[in-house]
Amino acid sequence: MRLEKWAAAAFLAGCVLLRAVASERLEFDLSQSGTFTVERGHGYDLGTRPAGANPFYYSVKVPEGMWRVTVLLGAPDRAGETTVKAESRRLMLESVRTEPGEQIERSFLVHVRTPALRPPPENAPGGNAVRLNEREMGVLHWDDKLTLEFNGASPAVRRIVLEPANEVLTVHLAGDSTVTDQPAEPAASWGQMLPVMLGPDVAVANHAESGETLKSFLTGLRLDKLLSGVRPGDFVLIQFGHNDSKRQWPQTYAEPGTTYDAYLRVYIAEVRRRGATPVLVTSVHRRSFDDAGRIQNTHGEYPAAVRNVAAAEHVPLIDLTAMSARFYEALGPERAPLAFNAGGRDATHHNNYGAYQLARAVAAGLCTVVPDLAPRVPEKYRFYDPGKPDDPEHFGLPESPARSSISPRGN
Repeated sequence: MRLEKWAAAAFLAGCVLLRAVASERLEFDLSQSGTFTVERGHGYDLGTRPAGANPFYYSVKVPEGMWRVTVLLGAPDRAGETTVKAESRRLMLESVRTEPGEQIERSFLVHVRTPALRPPPENAPGGNAVRLNEREMGVLHWDDKLTLEFNGASPAVRRIVLEPANEVLTVHLAGDSTVTDQPAEPAASWGQMLPVMLGPDVAVANHAESGETLKSFLTGLRLDKLLSGVRPGDFVLIQFGHNDSKRQWPQTYAEPGTTYDAYLRVYIAEVRRRGATPVLVTSVHRRSFDDAGRIQNTHGEYPAAVRNVAAAEHVPLIDLTAMSARFYEALGPERAPLAFNAGGRDATHHNNYGAYQLARAVAAGLCTVVPDLAPRVPEKYRFYDPGKPDDPEHFGLPESPARSSISPRGN
């Protein structure tokens, strides 16, 4: 009992300290920075430093929450082309070009989180942390740092400014491996491409994880973590189905038309109770063509169940099942593998190109089903025809440095 009271007091004291730190504006001149250490709390990270065209990482130890990051791009003596990613390869800025001596300031929002949850009251059920799986140990999107990756043909960065921004409009993501922030190349998911497409004033908090289902996302306390950050006016995108259909996973199998639908309604009710708007997303297709070059449905009745619940509950719907079919069929059976992980050997998970196209479909779909959000989204991302995707042979998003051989677990 005494230990529990001490832990509760320590937790509250920590909250006060974090709030104090989070009120500060943090500024870093990269020409004066050293290597990240725990004592310093900021610096070049993961064994990298600026060196010509080589990508590099910069980390800052910060409390969890939403942070506005402002970067001053450019170099005094050379042209620059800089792409910025955050945490586990979330795309924030894409190919910003600067002339020698030119300076360009850009800003974006980064969600930082740890597994910690506010402990439940004494004798109440629950937990004090999200139940992470082995795949998540050591990944950048669960630590206590905000990590930026500066990449591109010639990354050029002069200054980084961080400011707390917890009042901003946020799009929260709940889903599986086709949504999650994939930590390592060549796998990628639409959720980690979405931030750049929603613009500098809309934040993305991606809580999706590989192998998750509606049931496991709840029992693993991931839904609790997501809901703890939801504010009135926010949006919560919900995409499950790949793994819910697996009868060989008896603890998490949910039948379409009955239990699957019921769990969707629970999520909808919890989001609405917090004054936010739920948005249902049907699952992306797997790459399975028939002899006529048409995509076959490998999801059974799950997409229809999502559509039915959305209609019955008056919830906005993004039909990514239909849009992904148009995307794959536009490429055709021979070229569609160019959108997938592992050189196309993986028919479920995508690479940077495939994830980027699907994120464009989601961003455009969000602007359609939630028209009030459209003015906040950069105009070039408000409309997208998945039947006319970008050319995969000319897709230029730079790959992140190799950090891990981890491959997607489940879907």
